Amino acid sequence: MGRIQDRVEQIHQFAVTAEQMRAIEGRVFEAGMPVPALMEKVAGLVAKRIQELYRQPVRAGVLVGPGHNGGDALVVARELHWRGFEVAVYSPFSKLKELTGQHARYVASLGIPFYQEVEPLQGCDLLVDGLFGFGLERSLDGAVAAAIDEVNRWGVPVLSVDIPSGLHTDTGEVLGTAIRAARTFCLGLWKLAFLQDGALEYIGEAELVDFDLPLADIRAVLGEPPAIRRITPAVALSHLPIPRPPASHKYKMGHLLLVCGSRKYTGAAILAGLGARASGVGMLSVAVPESVKPLLSLQLPEALIVGCPETEAGAIAGLPPGADLNSYSAIACGPGLTVGAAPVVEAVLESSPPLVLDADGLNVLAHLGAIATLTERRAPAVLTPHLGEFKRLFPEDTLTPNPSPIEGEGRYGGRIAAVRAAAMQTGAVVLLKGARTAVAHPDGTVWVQPESTPALARGGSGDVLTGLMGGLWAQAAVAEKPVEDSCKLAVWWHASAGILAAQERSQLGVDAFTLAQYLVPVLRNYAK
Repeated sequence: MGRIQDRVEQIHQFAVTAEQMRAIEGRVFEAGMPVPALMEKVAGLVAKRIQELYRQPVRAGVLVGPGHNGGDALVVARELHWRGFEVAVYSPFSKLKELTGQHARYVASLGIPFYQEVEPLQGCDLLVDGLFGFGLERSLDGAVAAAIDEVNRWGVPVLSVDIPSGLHTDTGEVLGTAIRAARTFCLGLWKLAFLQDGALEYIGEAELVDFDLPLADIRAVLGEPPAIRRITPAVALSHLPIPRPPASHKYKMGHLLLVCGSRKYTGAAILAGLGARASGVGMLSVAVPESVKPLLSLQLPEALIVGCPETEAGAIAGLPPGADLNSYSAIACGPGLTVGAAPVVEAVLESSPPLVLDADGLNVLAHLGAIATLTERRAPAVLTPHLGEFKRLFPEDTLTPNPSPIEGEGRYGGRIAAVRAAAMQTGAVVLLKGARTAVAHPDGTVWVQPESTPALARGGSGDVLTGLMGGLWAQAAVAEKPVEDSCKLAVWWHASAGILAAQERSQLGVDAFTLAQYLVPVLRNYAK
């Protein structure tokens, strides 16, 4: 059982391009697996899953394309028919691949009606989308595009086989038009589109249909380790800083300095502090303008609040005399600072501890044009921009896409390609926040958080992440572990807390303060 669980865990980490998936399947076929046998196995698993979702047979419409994705859909149609579903097929194509054509002839022989127009399927209770699988490159138009648009207008639940028809497998780009699926059964391995923000509204609820691709074939194509991987709970929790040594004391659990806040944005400092508190860091110091020190002391009584000289506008003007930035295990800088705190950001950049840079710390970095200085830092740094901050840091004309291409990678496109290039060029970890947050390392590897919630689209949630990550980095530093690995834990932990909070309070009820309160409870099912 352990070996099987280990395989499942590894399978869920992988994410592939269309080209890589073709290469993996090619190895399987070359080894002797008959294409018809694999189609029967895959489609049988999909049909079984549909039957589990719809216990009572209903009327099912099946959208059939000319290739093997259409063949999968026809096997699903056949199996649903034998189990009492009333099935109808839409297939407007005059030419089908040989195997798909064979299935079409047999399905028709069972009395299942075929239509070249989609309208007869309008009364169905569900639709199975098998028009186009992975690897679609051309933009859809004409009658098929019109049929997809018509299906989307009906509002009938659509279950897509492998990927919603019309989505680019790698970039998640809509190729003219695309099916808006309620659920997508991704076959074999996760495709990159499932990690792209723009594809999420088309994919619906996603689940992997594992049909036992050999790990040896997967590794032979993807490499070891693969360039792009999904953050799973097991991966994230492997970096959780527990259990602690029995003889622990606070200074062995890391000392984090938060440099954050201003008179205008006091809340950002509080939220970052709450995130750091949840990380379990042994000591927390928070550098804020002197005028807001009392407010921080009330909210974070266990923290050492460092009052700093401030500008007339209430930003940190500099650190107190004698302050030693190099005495901390890690520094997190940026939330709520305002760009008026540029001198303190410059001082932080010149310091030696591992550094988490966020929000106005990033804006100052971009304004100073100091991004190149990150390559000179001896200690690790992580930049945590949202898309707008990322564009300010890395204008398109300064970012070389795919500076170190990977064999068979295809075109990642969009966010994954950009964040990967940014990390490789700066030597810093770059964490691009979004619906599917991507964490890129300087060696070219990218980890993507595959699950999150729109509930996190609230002001301040990023401040909580900064504090949480800073606390984890401080603990990793004193434990002499690679601090960069804690990024995966922080991103997963933050997203999981948001998901739990949304489940209990709805997507509207997860403000940033509430989010911070769910960071510790979310671990109850995973760690003690």
